[in-house]
Amino acid sequence: MIDLPRDRMDQVVKRFEMLEAQMAAGPEPDVYVRLASEYSDIQDLVGRIRQLRSAETELSDLKAMVADKSSDAEMRELAEADIPGVEDSIEALQQEIQILLLPKDAADDRNAILEIRAGTGGDEAALFAGDLYRMYERYAASMGWRFELISASEGEVGGFKEVVASVSGKGVFAHLKFESGVHRVQRVPETETSGRIHTSAATVAVLPEAEDVDIDIKPDDIRIDTMRASGAGGQHVNTTDSAVRITHLPTGIMVVSAEKSQHQNRARAMQILRARLYDMERNRAASERSEARKLQVGSGDRSERIRTYNFPQGRLTDHRINLTLYKLDRVMMGELEEVVGALISDHQSALLADMGNNA
Repeated sequence: MIDLPRDRMDQVVKRFEMLEAQMAAGPEPDVYVRLASEYSDIQDLVGRIRQLRSAETELSDLKAMVADKSSDAEMRELAEADIPGVEDSIEALQQEIQILLLPKDAADDRNAILEIRAGTGGDEAALFAGDLYRMYERYAASMGWRFELISASEGEVGGFKEVVASVSGKGVFAHLKFESGVHRVQRVPETETSGRIHTSAATVAVLPEAEDVDIDIKPDDIRIDTMRASGAGGQHVNTTDSAVRITHLPTGIMVVSAEKSQHQNRARAMQILRARLYDMERNRAASERSEARKLQVGSGDRSERIRTYNFPQGRLTDHRINLTLYKLDRVMMGELEEVVGALISDHQSALLADMGNNA
């Protein structure tokens, strides 16, 4: 049995009941939205705590019945037979509650900005970047998320030198945040006549979408330039100066958006800039909190090679958790949940171990 923090569990249940009462009292709409958000955040946890309490009471009653020699022998026998099943339920609930009590990344419920850039490997790297883009697009569709292209620079023979997309929906960043890093591909390029396997790479960055209240960008800190540019991917040649480049002077971060509408470009460039600044601040705060140790899966180090896609063998390997799957074709079609689930579980295990070490 797991030793759970009962005092903290009691506090969560009391807070949940207080929220219920406050919401039932009919507060102002903006207050109601804030209360409802917190209510939703702890609803699953409170449900499990109540189930655990009920199961523990049932177990206590069953054991009391077995110990009561004055009760009917057949009833004692039935009670004894029920005990293992209730004990299994309690253990499963304790494990679920332990996970739900883990420190939560404040950005987990955010939408995300997905950036993919071709790395080493020339044309093949650009083609691979395109394959990754389509993989995430299909995964987003399977999760019921909205996937929207923001900007793209096409490769010479297809794919992308760089592509940026917005992903929105429930739990987007929680599922995609472990995708940041270097993705390596091993395969025979279509242009290769001798059949030799080439290795190339693409870099993926997943940034939690920032809100206005998260990052205060002062007008004096940015320079906005307009320029002549084509639409996303190079098509729809545009003869007006609609493309927008925003430079954040204190950090040197530069963002370009080159769609048809200058107004839309400015809004999208600010959206990406805000996300990059928010991500920079998150990483700085995380580094300060973990100088002595670093949880590997959640490190977000974009220079780290995290995964290899070996097409001749149909093999995907995630190097951080030593996971190997021989169904690369299905993964590329967007069936990423097994990989994502394994990464989340490993991260949770690391958090639990870290809490145990610091207890």
